[in-house]
Amino acid sequence: MAARLKEMYLNDVAPALMKKFEYKSVMQIPKLDKIVINVACGEARDNAKVLDAVVSDLKQITGQQPVLCKAKKSVANFKLREGMTIGAKVTLRGDRMYEFVDRFFNLALPRVRDFRGINPNSFDGRGNYSVGVKEQLIFPEIDYDKIDKVRGMDICFVTTANTDEEARELLALMGAPFAR
Repeated sequence: MAARLKEMYLNDVAPALMKKFEYKSVMQIPKLDKIVINVACGEARDNAKVLDAVVSDLKQITGQQPVLCKAKKSVANFKLREGMTIGAKVTLRGDRMYEFVDRFFNLALPRVRDFRGINPNSFDGRGNYSVGVKEQLIFPEIDYDKIDKVRGMDICFVTTANTDEEARELLALMGAPFAR
């Protein structure tokens, strides 16, 4: 699956980008660098079992062990102390990244209720794209009966593109269903 997307990038996407943006070198062609999937769960400060559920869900979705994220500062209003574990994240690169992109665009996103496409304006100005998912149930790996609570996640596509237009074209050619 990942090999198919990687092959598609080399045979279809890269030449199309080279032609459209008139690059002088093949090294200028933007590519997907990494994908960072982040789940923040503030309720983990009260209940440690919540973090186990988040970690197991992320592990099923990505096929990789998540890293626990700790609070950098103490915030009294949130009853949060420095060093408390408040989330988990996974950074995908290489074949796992391409496999995740394929599953996310072709399997998970069409399962979202009332889906009309992802926001084409969620770029950060430097060629990176972020999308929020409201529930982990859209991924086919997650069993509805085994989850304790519906949680969302942030997915950030980091590219080597210099502008948002280049990154938008790259993701669109890779199959991103942008809203019109």
